[in-house]
Amino acid sequence: MSNELTHALQSLFVVALVAALAPLVVGLIPRLRVPQVVVLIVGGVIVGPQVLDLAQPESIVLLSHVGLGFLFLLAGYELDLALFRQRAGKLAVIAWLVSAVIAGGVVGLLAAMGLVRAFVAVALGLTTTALGTLLPILRDNNMLRGPFGSYVLAGGAVGEFFPIVAIAVFLGSNGRFLGLLSLVVVAVIALVISLIPRVVKSRRLQQLLTEGQHTTAQTILRWTVVMLLLLLLIANAFGLDAVLGAFLAGVVLRRWAPGDVKSLEEKLDAVGYGFFIPIFFIASGMDLDLASIAHAPARLVLFFFLLLIVRGLPTLVIYRSALPRLQRLELLFLLATALPLLVALSEIGLESGTMLPENAAALVGAGVLSVLVFPAIAVAIDRRIVAARDTVSGSRL
Repeated sequence: MSNELTHALQSLFVVALVAALAPLVVGLIPRLRVPQVVVLIVGGVIVGPQVLDLAQPESIVLLSHVGLGFLFLLAGYELDLALFRQRAGKLAVIAWLVSAVIAGGVVGLLAAMGLVRAFVAVALGLTTTALGTLLPILRDNNMLRGPFGSYVLAGGAVGEFFPIVAIAVFLGSNGRFLGLLSLVVVAVIALVISLIPRVVKSRRLQQLLTEGQHTTAQTILRWTVVMLLLLLLIANAFGLDAVLGAFLAGVVLRRWAPGDVKSLEEKLDAVGYGFFIPIFFIASGMDLDLASIAHAPARLVLFFFLLLIVRGLPTLVIYRSALPRLQRLELLFLLATALPLLVALSEIGLESGTMLPENAAALVGAGVLSVLVFPAIAVAIDRRIVAARDTVSGSRL
């Protein structure tokens, strides 16, 4: 066995160990009350090259990219396009557009002060929402129940999808027109893929797919992974960010998947959250530039509060006729939570040479801090709402 393979296996073992320990840490220390995602990121920092140097991020880079793909696949799968014909979807679009305008003004001011060089990348970063990151937190705390869940899903989906589209158009390697054209082509390909099961009328083929989904063949799951990797490959070939292909794969899957959809969802959760997605978050921690953050900590704090102001605050006004005050406050903290797209935007900015290294590190650090702080506050608010509701229900009895 070569030294290179030995080092790669060692890194993968350490990462798998961190992934396995994370839920135990959260469960054994109930007072910690932090999302498991945060433990994974912090674990990545500890085992990474900047602290203990037990694992190398380049050894797991492919698995990390697949994990990012699964994260956005599941986020896209949660999105019901019918939401955008409802009030939740319309308000989500308005809220994002307001955030984009505010982001443009704020980042323009920072650029005039010489603090920001990559105007578009930083502005888009402040309008993002980490729906894929939030999903396990929302599910674990039963926060998607009732009408409020539709507002969270719509707001989170817009906060992921619209910035992805903007990245393709404004930051793609092909230029704006070709970027927009590439985006349309990839969307059309995704649509065609979604229509394949309806076009193929072979009863024998459909029988093989449905019969094999619960056997060792795992037909539906295998074809789902093929579709995910195909759309990731197509998006990359057109010079688009891979998260676009993954998100579209999730949207397509909701229409495409034949057979037992509930069973498929459970299997995707098992494969994604059980293996690939934790690797992405641990790798994000391993890649975190601690030296740049230590050199300019004020930038991290600045971006952290800007996430709250730019992405969160508009919800207090825009949703005032749709949600009570406490739920608007809860939504504020959820929509201001960002991370995966901040990582992608920072990588794009660094590769193009337009983003300052200290700003790239501060953006990702602010995203990590937002995942640590904002969902925890939202969960606390939600528990208060549930407790108040139970008290009112008990008094009526």
